[in-house]
Amino acid sequence: MFIAMNRFKVYKDATAEFEQVWLGRDSHLGEMTGFVAFHLLRGPEHEDHVLYASHTVWASRADFEAWTRSEQFRKAHSRAPGTKPLYLSHPQFEGFEAVQTIDRAAAAE
Repeated sequence: MFIAMNRFKVYKDATAEFEQVWLGRDSHLGEMTGFVAFHLLRGPEHEDHVLYASHTVWASRADFEAWTRSEQFRKAHSRAPGTKPLYLSHPQFEGFEAVQTIDRAAAAE
């Protein structure tokens, strides 16, 4: 399993617009081999921003990398927000290979 995360430092007065950009887009993720799940996460509020993370789970790193090179990726990212900046700087990408996974069924054993 591979988890791809982007962290966004969103201006406090732009959180509603930022969320609408994500909620209103067609992600095309379901068309991709190896896609497992997506979450848009709202995190802690700081003095000048609210932290958000996009969190995507893939069957493998190769599946994630295929997504980043796909036409679906280009379509999903083509609708840029308006001219108003929504976040402080470019998102910070973090990729993680799963070392251990415990799900409800395994935890019950």
